[in-house]
Amino acid sequence: MSLFLATLLPGLFLVLLGVLLAVGGTRVSSTAKALPRSQRGAWLFFGAGALWFLWRLSRLGEADLIFFQNPLPVMIGFGVLAVLAFIYAPDFLAVRGLSVLMLLAAEPLLYAAYMEWQHPQRLLMVSAVYVGVALALYLAAAPYRLRDFFEWLFKQPARARLLGALLLGYGLATTASAFTY
Repeated sequence: MSLFLATLLPGLFLVLLGVLLAVGGTRVSSTAKALPRSQRGAWLFFGAGALWFLWRLSRLGEADLIFFQNPLPVMIGFGVLAVLAFIYAPDFLAVRGLSVLMLLAAEPLLYAAYMEWQHPQRLLMVSAVYVGVALALYLAAAPYRLRDFFEWLFKQPARARLLGALLLGYGLATTASAFTY
């Protein structure tokens, strides 16, 4: 992935998220409040995260496989764990899926900015990705905190609009910085 694309995509994502929060209204708040325990969200986000992770496992090299000759046993093991998570731990699976997706998406984004010291504007993207990684690790361990955050955020509409404006501004700055490489 090029540094341009690695900066543009998170910038556009932040712009979209900022616009949704700034002008979303009751539909966005009700959707966000329902997301942590959403069955559809679990299938979408955790399912996508599990498939992406299984694909990454299929690409393991010989040096990564200590006990096995090929990655198939590891893939089967993690696939079974993903299915068991849907059966035995369905609560907040959408939040955990979002966390998995954030952690998996961080690697190509950060790799694109690695050793690019001549472009200090890359730090806009890198900072946002590291904040996302920290939030993903926290929410994977305590996914109910996202539900609590949404309850607090949408209790007063001004909070959601302020957060949306901040995300929109940061996203626009990040998107603009992508065109300076």
